[in-house]
Amino acid sequence: MLRTRVIPVLLLQEGGLVKGHQFKNHKYVGDPINAVKIFNEKEIDELVFLDISATDENREPDFDLIADIASEAFMPFAYGGGVKTVAQIERLFSIGAEKVIINTAAFLNPDMVKEAVKVAGSQSIVVSMDVKKSLFGSYEVYVNNGRIKTKLDPITYAKKMQDLGVGELIIGSIDREGTAKGYDIKLLEMVPKSVNIPVVGLGGAGCLQDLANVKNQTDVSGLAAGDLFVFHGKHKAVLITYPKYSDLEKLFK
Repeated sequence: MLRTRVIPVLLLQEGGLVKGHQFKNHKYVGDPINAVKIFNEKEIDELVFLDISATDENREPDFDLIADIASEAFMPFAYGGGVKTVAQIERLFSIGAEKVIINTAAFLNPDMVKEAVKVAGSQSIVVSMDVKKSLFGSYEVYVNNGRIKTKLDPITYAKKMQDLGVGELIIGSIDREGTAKGYDIKLLEMVPKSVNIPVVGLGGAGCLQDLANVKNQTDVSGLAAGDLFVFHGKHKAVLITYPKYSDLEKLFK
């Protein structure tokens, strides 16, 4: 396994894979099961699936789809989207998810997160934070797929989640998502310094050098990306792919 984890993130909506731009204008790009089969061939270490419409539609995770994904995936995967209860979390583990990612419910119901950690262990519970920068340059955490402001800055929020016992944070930049302009280095520099748990950066990767730039300037333990592993070329033709391990090892030297 790579010293710095490089993780494809696949967005789910109505059972299909989608990609968007700054959390808007999502378009269908393929079937998740086919994507899993391709990533199997690439021998990647882990995958992340995020159902971006489950919370907004006030519905449970699509357990049937997740079970289908688990039956095909050779690698461990994490799932997030519509997770509100410990019972749902236990069911996700029972059908094959290795980690469960909580977003909106972590803000609305922190006691549930604390209980989930007791039941499943901190290493299995991940909180994702969607962060947006204001016109004045300050950062704020959003929930419900970037629609609702929490009025909390990412450092305060990260510390709060660590205190609840979660084992990992995913920090996603709303401003950078789907832009291929590189990660928000400042954001990914300050959050890992404020906590003692692993932090994964997400949002903005357009090329492999973007991964190296973050690794060289921050203390993130992992780098996640969507477009980088789904699209190819300036016209964004759909191509599910993943770099060779040897290329990634050279990148992080």
